[in-house]
Amino acid sequence: MRKISLVVIFGLILIPVLSSCKDKKADQKEEVAVEAEMAPETEEAPMNALTSEEQADGWVLLFDGKTSEGWRGYKKENFPAAWEIVDGTLHMIGSGRGEAGSKDGGDIIFDKQFQNFTLSLEWKISEGGNSGIFYLGEEKLDYIWKTAPEMQILDNEKHPDAKLGKDGNRMAGSLYDLIPAKPQNAKPVGEWNKVELTVYKGTVVHSQNGENVVEYHLWTPEWNEMVAGSKFPELNPEWADVPSKGYIGLQDHGDDVWFRNIKIKEL
Repeated sequence: MRKISLVVIFGLILIPVLSSCKDKKADQKEEVAVEAEMAPETEEAPMNALTSEEQADGWVLLFDGKTSEGWRGYKKENFPAAWEIVDGTLHMIGSGRGEAGSKDGGDIIFDKQFQNFTLSLEWKISEGGNSGIFYLGEEKLDYIWKTAPEMQILDNEKHPDAKLGKDGNRMAGSLYDLIPAKPQNAKPVGEWNKVELTVYKGTVVHSQNGENVVEYHLWTPEWNEMVAGSKFPELNPEWADVPSKGYIGLQDHGDDVWFRNIKIKEL
């Protein structure tokens, strides 16, 4: 009898304890559910516009998806006719003239110079196409690529440049003809690639589709040595002396290329 009584007594004590544990777990689940409902949702970025978080963080839109406001031809006052605004994109109409570009086209620049910044945009290239993003450019020579570093845009599968240069340094995302993008993660023709390009007191980082693919430092002995061994001094003996402040440009390389969601944050 004594053993049975002890079991009964222990059971009577254990039941409310277990019940209390279940209640606590239920309460915790309800609290988590309530917190999840109350947690602010991340605002999805609209096309060619800024979220409220981006605005608060200092981002500025460079292309509204509707007009060419803020953009003009390199060494021109007007916006070239071979560039058009279509379906919310800034589109270079391919001429098939390669590096010569369209007779009514040419490279375009945003009409403000930037120094320390992160530039964010999306690009899509045509089959066999080539283009580029210039930064810290000047208008003192006939072409912007004679003064500015370039983040390469390319159809890596079909454009010959992918097999030229050295170690893939002419493939998408690369510092053109100088440093290859590693890893090489460009998306196929017809798909959008998202890139970020950061310049800060001489440090430059190319990010492509969420990964940093190039990093280098301007004005250092390593930079000067690398440029000296390239083709650029023949184009401009002072090419290595990249200015600390300059223009952002988009290239007309004779092929169809599309840009959207172009925005910048000055650092």
